[in-house]
Amino acid sequence: MERRSFLKMASMGLPLTALSQEKFASAQTSSQPFPLENVAEEGRQGLITRERSPENLEYPFSSLHTSVTSNEQFYIRSHFAVPQLDSKAWRLKVEGTVRTPLELSLEDLMKMPLHTVPATLECAGNNRVFLVPAARGAQWGSGAVSNAEWTGVSLSAVLQRAGISSRSVEVILEGADNGEIKESPKPTGAIHYARSLPLDRARQPEVLLAYRMNGKELPASHGFPLRAVVPGWYGMASVKWLTRLIVVEKPFNGYFQSVDYALWERPHGIPTRVPITEMQTKAQIARPDLHEVVSAGSVYRVFGAAWTGDSDIAKVEFSEDGGKTWTLTQLLEKPVRYTWSFWEYRWSVPTTPGKYALMARATDKRGNMQPMQRPPDLENYVITHVIPVEVEVR
Repeated sequence: MERRSFLKMASMGLPLTALSQEKFASAQTSSQPFPLENVAEEGRQGLITRERSPENLEYPFSSLHTSVTSNEQFYIRSHFAVPQLDSKAWRLKVEGTVRTPLELSLEDLMKMPLHTVPATLECAGNNRVFLVPAARGAQWGSGAVSNAEWTGVSLSAVLQRAGISSRSVEVILEGADNGEIKESPKPTGAIHYARSLPLDRARQPEVLLAYRMNGKELPASHGFPLRAVVPGWYGMASVKWLTRLIVVEKPFNGYFQSVDYALWERPHGIPTRVPITEMQTKAQIARPDLHEVVSAGSVYRVFGAAWTGDSDIAKVEFSEDGGKTWTLTQLLEKPVRYTWSFWEYRWSVPTTPGKYALMARATDKRGNMQPMQRPPDLENYVITHVIPVEVEVR
Protein backbone atom coordinates (compact mmCIF):
# COMPACT_ATOMS: atom_id res chain seq x y z
CA MET A 1 0.00 0.00 0.00
CA GLU A 2 1.35 3.41 -0.91
CA ARG A 3 1.84 6.06 1.79
CA ARG A 4 -1.07 8.19 0.52
CA SER A 5 -3.46 5.24 0.66
CA PHE A 6 -2.36 4.42 4.19
CA LEU A 7 -2.70 8.02 5.37
CA LYS A 8 -6.13 8.32 3.78
CA MET A 9 -7.30 5.28 5.73
CA ALA A 10 -5.75 6.65 8.91
CA SER A 11 -7.33 10.07 8.37
CA MET A 12 -10.76 8.46 8.04
CA GLY A 13 -10.29 5.95 10.83
CA LEU A 14 -10.57 2.98 8.43
CA PRO A 15 -8.93 -0.44 8.95
CA LEU A 16 -5.72 -1.30 7.12
CA THR A 17 -4.89 -4.29 4.98
CA ALA A 18 -1.28 -4.30 3.77
CA LEU A 19 1.48 -1.72 4.12
CA SER A 20 5.02 -1.20 2.93
CA GLN A 21 7.02 -0.73 6.13
CA GLU A 22 9.94 0.91 4.36
CA LYS A 23 7.86 3.49 2.47
CA PHE A 24 5.81 4.71 5.40
CA ALA A 25 8.59 4.52 7.98
CA SER A 26 10.59 6.99 5.92
CA ALA A 27 7.59 9.25 5.30
CA GLN A 28 6.17 9.27 8.83
CA THR A 29 9.00 11.37 10.29
CA SER A 30 9.70 14.60 8.45
CA SER A 31 13.16 14.82 9.98
CA GLN A 32 15.40 12.71 12.14
CA PRO A 33 15.89 12.88 15.93
CA PHE A 34 18.68 15.12 17.20
CA PRO A 35 22.13 13.59 16.82
CA LEU A 36 23.47 12.35 20.14
CA GLU A 37 25.94 15.21 20.46
CA ASN A 38 23.08 17.72 20.17
CA VAL A 39 21.03 15.88 22.75
CA ALA A 40 23.88 16.10 25.22
CA GLU A 41 24.59 19.73 24.38
CA GLU A 42 20.99 20.90 24.66
CA GLY A 43 19.84 18.50 27.38
CA ARG A 44 17.09 17.05 25.18
CA GLN A 45 16.55 13.33 25.26
CA GLY A 46 15.76 12.05 21.80
CA LEU A 47 13.23 14.69 20.78
CA ILE A 48 12.14 14.47 17.14
CA THR A 49 12.63 17.55 14.99
CA ARG A 50 9.53 18.69 13.11
CA GLU A 51 10.82 22.18 12.33
CA ARG A 52 14.23 23.65 13.09
CA SER A 53 13.34 27.34 12.75
CA PRO A 54 11.25 28.13 14.63
CA GLU A 55 12.02 25.20 16.88
CA ASN A 56 9.29 22.54 17.02
CA LEU A 57 10.28 19.28 18.68
CA GLU A 58 8.21 16.19 19.35
CA TYR A 59 8.18 13.86 22.34
CA PRO A 60 8.94 10.25 21.27
CA PHE A 61 5.56 8.89 22.29
CA SER A 62 6.59 5.25 21.99
CA SER A 63 8.96 5.84 24.95
CA LEU A 64 6.05 6.78 27.25
CA HIS A 65 6.61 5.29 30.71
CA THR A 66 6.02 7.88 33.46
CA SER A 67 3.05 10.12 34.10
CA VAL A 68 5.18 13.26 34.39
CA THR A 69 7.19 14.13 31.28
CA SER A 70 10.65 15.45 32.10
CA ASN A 71 11.49 19.01 31.10
CA GLU A 72 14.06 17.56 28.69
CA GLN A 73 11.47 15.44 26.85
CA PHE A 74 8.41 17.71 26.95
CA TYR A 75 7.42 18.62 23.39
CA ILE A 76 8.30 22.14 22.20
CA ARG A 77 5.97 24.32 20.14
CA SER A 78 7.28 27.67 18.89
CA HIS A 79 5.71 30.12 16.45
CA PHE A 80 8.67 32.49 16.35
CA ALA A 81 12.23 32.52 17.68
CA VAL A 82 12.60 32.06 21.44
CA PRO A 83 12.92 35.58 22.96
CA GLN A 84 15.90 36.25 25.21
CA LEU A 85 14.48 37.72 28.42
CA ASP A 86 16.23 38.95 31.57
CA SER A 87 14.17 37.85 34.56
CA LYS A 88 15.33 40.86 36.62
CA ALA A 89 14.33 43.43 34.00
CA TRP A 90 11.21 41.54 32.85
CA ARG A 91 7.78 42.83 33.90
CA LEU A 92 4.22 41.60 33.45
CA LYS A 93 1.87 44.46 32.56
CA VAL A 94 -1.82 44.20 33.42
CA GLU A 95 -3.89 46.80 31.59
CA GLY A 96 -7.12 47.44 29.71
CA THR A 97 -10.46 47.78 31.51
CA VAL A 98 -9.02 47.45 35.01
CA ARG A 99 -9.25 49.78 38.00
CA THR A 100 -5.53 49.56 38.81
CA PRO A 101 -3.07 48.89 35.97
CA LEU A 102 -0.20 46.78 37.24
CA GLU A 103 3.43 46.18 36.37
CA LEU A 104 4.63 43.09 38.24
CA SER A 105 8.13 41.69 38.54
CA LEU A 106 8.83 37.99 38.88
CA GLU A 107 9.66 38.64 42.52
CA ASP A 108 6.23 40.27 43.00
CA LEU A 109 4.52 37.19 41.59
CA MET A 110 6.56 34.84 43.74
CA LYS A 111 5.33 36.65 46.84
CA MET A 112 1.74 35.75 45.98
CA PRO A 113 0.19 32.42 47.08
CA LEU A 114 1.60 29.68 44.87
CA HIS A 115 -0.28 26.77 43.36
CA THR A 116 0.88 23.59 41.67
CA VAL A 117 -1.33 22.02 39.01
CA PRO A 118 -0.61 18.88 36.96
CA ALA A 119 -1.75 19.33 33.37
CA THR A 120 -1.41 17.58 30.04
CA LEU A 121 -0.79 19.93 27.13
CA GLU A 122 -1.47 18.80 23.56
CA CYS A 123 -0.74 20.82 20.44
CA ALA A 124 -3.95 21.29 18.45
CA GLY A 125 -2.03 19.91 15.45
CA ASN A 126 -0.91 16.66 17.08
CA ASN A 127 -1.20 13.72 14.59
CA ARG A 128 -1.30 16.08 11.60
CA VAL A 129 1.04 13.82 9.61
CA PHE A 130 -1.83 11.34 9.26
CA LEU A 131 -4.14 13.77 7.45
CA VAL A 132 -4.89 13.25 3.76
CA PRO A 133 -4.51 15.37 1.79
CA ALA A 134 -1.47 16.75 3.58
CA ALA A 135 -2.38 19.78 5.69
CA ARG A 136 -0.32 22.91 6.29
CA GLY A 137 1.63 23.23 9.52
CA ALA A 138 4.25 21.21 11.35
CA GLN A 139 3.88 17.54 10.50
CA TRP A 140 3.45 16.25 14.03
CA GLY A 141 3.27 12.51 14.60
CA SER A 142 1.86 11.33 17.94
CA GLY A 143 4.22 13.16 20.27
CA ALA A 144 3.00 16.77 20.37
CA VAL A 145 1.58 15.99 23.80
CA SER A 146 3.19 15.84 27.25
CA ASN A 147 2.31 16.10 30.92
CA ALA A 148 3.98 18.19 33.63
CA GLU A 149 3.44 19.75 37.05
CA TRP A 150 3.23 23.52 36.82
CA THR A 151 3.78 25.95 39.69
CA GLY A 152 2.90 29.62 39.83
CA VAL A 153 0.19 32.08 40.78
CA SER A 154 -3.42 31.83 39.70
CA LEU A 155 -4.38 34.14 36.85
CA SER A 156 -7.53 34.94 38.80
CA ALA A 157 -5.52 36.37 41.70
CA VAL A 158 -3.62 38.73 39.43
CA LEU A 159 -6.82 39.90 37.73
CA GLN A 160 -8.45 40.41 41.11
CA ARG A 161 -5.55 42.58 42.25
CA ALA A 162 -5.98 44.77 39.17
CA GLY A 163 -9.77 44.98 39.52
CA ILE A 164 -11.90 44.20 36.47
CA SER A 165 -14.63 46.36 35.00
CA SER A 166 -18.07 44.73 35.04
CA ARG A 167 -18.25 45.30 31.28
CA SER A 168 -15.17 43.18 30.60
CA VAL A 169 -15.57 39.86 28.78
CA GLU A 170 -12.07 38.53 28.01
CA VAL A 171 -8.41 38.82 28.90
CA ILE A 172 -5.78 38.81 26.14
CA LEU A 173 -2.51 37.06 26.93
CA GLU A 174 0.41 38.40 24.90
CA GLY A 175 3.87 36.84 24.68
CA ALA A 176 7.25 38.42 23.99
CA ASP A 177 7.78 36.15 20.95
CA ASN A 178 7.10 37.90 17.67
CA GLY A 179 7.67 37.73 13.93
CA GLU A 180 6.07 38.07 10.53
CA ILE A 181 3.37 35.70 9.30
CA LYS A 182 4.33 34.02 6.04
CA GLU A 183 0.95 32.89 4.71
CA SER A 184 -2.03 34.99 3.67
CA PRO A 185 -4.35 36.25 4.99
CA LYS A 186 -1.94 38.04 7.29
CA PRO A 187 -1.29 41.42 8.88
CA THR A 188 1.65 43.50 7.68
CA GLY A 189 4.82 43.59 9.75
CA ALA A 190 5.78 41.62 12.84
CA ILE A 191 3.17 40.61 15.38
CA HIS A 192 3.32 39.10 18.87
CA TYR A 193 1.77 35.75 19.68
CA ALA A 194 -1.47 36.45 21.56
CA ARG A 195 -4.60 34.52 22.56
CA SER A 196 -7.54 35.40 24.78
CA LEU A 197 -9.56 33.63 27.44
CA PRO A 198 -13.18 34.34 28.39
CA LEU A 199 -13.20 35.76 31.89
CA ASP A 200 -15.21 32.85 33.28
CA ARG A 201 -12.39 30.52 32.18
CA ALA A 202 -9.60 32.88 33.23
CA ARG A 203 -11.06 32.99 36.74
CA GLN A 204 -10.95 29.22 37.24
CA PRO A 205 -8.48 28.41 40.04
CA GLU A 206 -6.49 25.89 37.98
CA VAL A 207 -5.51 28.46 35.32
CA LEU A 208 -1.97 29.50 36.22
CA LEU A 209 0.73 31.99 35.44
CA ALA A 210 3.54 29.49 35.88
CA TYR A 211 7.21 30.14 36.61
CA ARG A 212 8.22 26.58 37.52
CA MET A 213 7.92 23.32 35.59
CA ASN A 214 8.26 20.00 37.40
CA GLY A 215 9.75 21.82 40.37
CA LYS A 216 12.45 23.56 38.33
CA GLU A 217 12.85 27.02 36.84
CA LEU A 218 10.80 27.30 33.67
CA PRO A 219 13.11 26.49 30.71
CA ALA A 220 13.56 29.12 28.00
CA SER A 221 11.90 26.94 25.36
CA HIS A 222 8.84 26.54 27.59
CA GLY A 223 8.25 30.23 28.31
CA PHE A 224 10.82 31.56 30.80
CA PRO A 225 10.28 33.53 32.91
CA LEU A 226 6.45 33.22 32.89
CA ARG A 227 3.84 31.38 30.87
CA ALA A 228 0.15 30.69 31.10
CA VAL A 229 -1.10 27.16 31.70
CA VAL A 230 -4.75 26.55 30.80
CA PRO A 231 -5.55 22.97 31.83
CA GLY A 232 -8.03 21.15 29.61
CA TRP A 233 -7.47 23.43 26.60
CA TYR A 234 -5.19 22.80 23.66
CA GLY A 235 -1.65 24.09 24.06
CA MET A 236 -2.11 27.23 21.96
CA ALA A 237 -4.03 28.77 24.91
CA SER A 238 -1.05 28.38 27.28
CA VAL A 239 0.82 31.45 26.03
CA LYS A 240 4.57 31.45 26.69
CA TRP A 241 6.94 34.33 27.53
CA LEU A 242 4.06 36.38 28.92
CA THR A 243 4.52 40.15 28.97
CA ARG A 244 0.99 41.57 28.93
CA LEU A 245 -2.51 40.80 30.19
CA ILE A 246 -5.08 43.06 28.54
CA VAL A 247 -8.65 42.99 29.85
CA VAL A 248 -11.14 43.90 27.11
CA GLU A 249 -14.86 44.58 26.71
CA LYS A 250 -15.23 42.89 23.30
CA PRO A 251 -14.16 39.42 22.12
CA PHE A 252 -10.60 39.36 20.80
CA ASN A 253 -10.22 38.55 17.08
CA GLY A 254 -6.44 38.55 16.72
CA TYR A 255 -4.58 36.46 14.15
CA PHE A 256 -4.02 33.44 16.42
CA GLN A 257 -7.62 33.63 17.62
CA SER A 258 -9.53 33.89 14.37
CA VAL A 259 -7.32 33.15 11.35
CA ASP A 260 -5.05 30.52 12.88
CA TYR A 261 -6.11 28.18 15.70
CA ALA A 262 -9.72 28.49 14.61
CA LEU A 263 -12.17 26.17 12.89
CA TRP A 264 -15.62 26.14 11.34
CA GLU A 265 -18.82 25.36 13.20
CA ARG A 266 -22.29 25.39 11.65
CA PRO A 267 -24.89 26.83 14.03
CA HIS A 268 -28.23 26.95 12.18
CA GLY A 269 -26.39 25.53 9.17
CA ILE A 270 -24.28 28.68 8.68
CA PRO A 271 -20.46 28.19 8.67
CA THR A 272 -19.05 30.29 11.51
CA ARG A 273 -15.38 30.77 12.43
CA VAL A 274 -14.70 30.02 16.10
CA PRO A 275 -11.47 29.76 18.12
CA ILE A 276 -10.15 26.35 19.16
CA THR A 277 -10.49 25.83 22.89
CA GLU A 278 -11.09 22.61 24.86
CA MET A 279 -9.16 19.40 24.21
CA GLN A 280 -11.28 16.54 22.88
CA THR A 281 -11.44 12.97 24.14
CA LYS A 282 -8.60 10.86 22.76
CA ALA A 283 -6.54 7.70 23.27
CA GLN A 284 -3.18 6.89 21.71
CA ILE A 285 -1.21 3.66 21.58
CA ALA A 286 2.40 4.06 22.70
CA ARG A 287 3.40 0.41 22.38
CA PRO A 288 3.53 -1.49 20.13
CA ASP A 289 5.04 1.10 17.85
CA LEU A 290 4.07 1.48 14.22
CA HIS A 291 5.36 -1.51 12.19
CA GLU A 292 6.64 -3.31 15.26
CA VAL A 293 7.10 -7.05 14.79
CA VAL A 294 5.13 -9.04 17.38
CA SER A 295 5.63 -12.74 18.10
CA ALA A 296 2.72 -14.91 16.97
CA GLY A 297 0.93 -16.68 19.82
CA SER A 298 2.51 -14.49 22.51
CA VAL A 299 0.83 -12.21 25.06
CA TYR A 300 1.76 -8.59 24.38
CA ARG A 301 1.19 -5.68 26.78
CA VAL A 302 -0.44 -2.97 24.67
CA PHE A 303 0.10 0.33 26.49
CA GLY A 304 -0.91 3.92 25.99
CA ALA A 305 -2.49 7.09 27.35
CA ALA A 306 -5.85 8.82 27.05
CA TRP A 307 -6.93 12.36 27.87
CA THR A 308 -9.83 14.76 27.56
CA GLY A 309 -10.80 18.34 28.45
CA ASP A 310 -12.89 19.29 31.47
CA SER A 311 -13.71 15.72 32.50
CA ASP A 312 -12.08 12.38 33.29
CA ILE A 313 -11.49 9.31 31.15
CA ALA A 314 -14.15 6.70 31.85
CA LYS A 315 -12.88 3.89 29.64
CA VAL A 316 -10.52 2.94 26.84
CA GLU A 317 -11.35 0.17 24.38
CA PHE A 318 -8.97 -1.85 22.21
CA SER A 319 -9.46 -3.41 18.79
CA GLU A 320 -7.15 -5.85 16.99
CA ASP A 321 -9.20 -6.04 13.80
CA GLY A 322 -9.37 -2.46 12.56
CA GLY A 323 -12.40 -1.48 14.64
CA LYS A 324 -14.74 -4.38 13.88
CA THR A 325 -14.79 -5.50 17.53
CA TRP A 326 -13.81 -3.74 20.76
CA THR A 327 -12.66 -4.93 24.20
CA LEU A 328 -12.27 -2.92 27.42
CA THR A 329 -8.72 -2.17 28.55
CA GLN A 330 -7.58 -1.61 32.13
CA LEU A 331 -7.08 1.93 33.40
CA LEU A 332 -3.92 1.88 35.51
CA GLU A 333 -4.56 4.70 37.94
CA LYS A 334 -7.25 6.85 39.45
CA PRO A 335 -7.99 9.72 37.04
CA VAL A 336 -6.49 13.11 37.85
CA ARG A 337 -8.40 15.96 36.27
CA TYR A 338 -6.60 17.62 33.35
CA THR A 339 -3.94 14.91 33.06
CA TRP A 340 -3.60 11.86 30.85
CA SER A 341 -4.59 8.42 32.11
CA PHE A 342 -2.49 5.34 31.38
CA TRP A 343 -4.13 2.14 30.21
CA GLU A 344 -3.04 -1.36 29.18
CA TYR A 345 -4.38 -4.45 27.50
CA ARG A 346 -2.93 -7.95 27.54
CA TRP A 347 -3.27 -8.87 23.91
CA SER A 348 -3.35 -12.54 23.02
CA VAL A 349 -1.51 -12.23 19.74
CA PRO A 350 -3.02 -14.36 16.94
CA THR A 351 -1.09 -17.40 15.77
CA THR A 352 -1.76 -16.48 12.15
CA PRO A 353 1.07 -14.33 10.74
CA GLY A 354 0.19 -11.12 8.95
CA LYS A 355 -0.46 -7.42 9.41
CA TYR A 356 -2.94 -6.28 12.06
CA ALA A 357 -4.46 -2.82 12.56
CA LEU A 358 -4.59 -2.04 16.30
CA MET A 359 -6.83 0.73 17.58
CA ALA A 360 -7.63 2.43 20.88
CA ARG A 361 -10.78 4.44 21.55
CA ALA A 362 -11.47 6.58 24.63
CA THR A 363 -14.72 7.72 26.26
CA ASP A 364 -14.90 10.35 29.00
CA LYS A 365 -17.32 10.59 31.92
CA ARG A 366 -19.53 13.00 30.00
CA GLY A 367 -20.12 10.27 27.42
CA ASN A 368 -17.92 11.84 24.75
CA MET A 369 -16.48 9.02 22.64
CA GLN A 370 -13.48 9.38 20.36
CA PRO A 371 -14.83 9.39 16.79
CA MET A 372 -13.91 6.85 14.13
CA GLN A 373 -14.03 9.39 11.30
CA ARG A 374 -12.91 13.01 11.04
CA PRO A 375 -15.33 15.90 10.43
CA PRO A 376 -14.14 17.94 7.40
CA ASP A 377 -14.58 21.39 8.98
CA LEU A 378 -11.69 20.83 11.41
CA GLU A 379 -9.16 21.58 8.64
CA ASN A 380 -5.60 21.02 9.98
CA TYR A 381 -6.39 20.95 13.71
CA VAL A 382 -8.11 18.89 16.44
CA ILE A 383 -7.11 15.48 15.08
CA THR A 384 -8.96 13.21 17.48
CA HIS A 385 -10.38 10.40 15.35
CA VAL A 386 -9.10 6.85 15.93
CA ILE A 387 -5.82 6.29 14.08
CA PRO A 388 -4.71 2.68 13.47
CA VAL A 389 -1.29 1.37 14.45
CA GLU A 390 -0.29 -1.42 12.10
CA VAL A 391 1.96 -4.21 13.41
CA GLU A 392 3.27 -7.37 11.84
CA VAL A 393 2.70 -10.72 13.53
CA ARG A 394 5.37 -13.33 12.79
